[in-house]
Amino acid sequence: MRIIIFGASGMVGIQLVKQALYNGLNVRAFGRNVFTADLPKNDQLELIQGALFDQKQVYNAILGTDAVICSLGGDSTGSDMTRSLGMKNIIGQMQKAYVTRIIAVGEMSILNADKDRLIMDLPDFPAKVLPISREHLKAYQYLKTSQLDWTMVCPPEIIDSEPTGDFITSSDYVPIPDSNKISTADLAFFILSELNKNEFIKHKVGICN
Repeated sequence: MRIIIFGASGMVGIQLVKQALYNGLNVRAFGRNVFTADLPKNDQLELIQGALFDQKQVYNAILGTDAVICSLGGDSTGSDMTRSLGMKNIIGQMQKAYVTRIIAVGEMSILNADKDRLIMDLPDFPAKVLPISREHLKAYQYLKTSQLDWTMVCPPEIIDSEPTGDFITSSDYVPIPDSNKISTADLAFFILSELNKNEFIKHKVGICN
């Protein structure tokens, strides 16, 4: 299997690249800083330095792959729209390249609180993080209205740590019990497992250690 990872130079992206290579996948790592990131040297790894909003660069990077993993970052205010508009461009280029499977990393606040509300809609949700939540929500809405086989993993606080193998998941809701944290390694492990299992197609996924 050949996959492309967007946001490959970020904390989660680096872990995804390393685990994907360990699992024997052919990996394209796309990002602005892939040549300076802590990525392994491997004959099955292709580094692509590119601009996320450039349609041609993104299309060429996706062409010939079997699946897309999207782990996009952004600023702490949510004002740069990297997550939402980046997702919009990736979806558009996937459709042109006839690639249908995508797993994206979102954020816990866009999981369901109940049948009518998201967590970010609750009255006690912190106002200072709403802009970032709205960015993740827009990215999710682009996925939901696409024709792709999408999954959006919505983690709580991500801790840069080794794998534990001890985590739980839930479709569309926060898992119970909720530790409100997940390790980078366990998050990457789940994402790559979902590529093979396809248990959460067209669903958000809550996850925690």
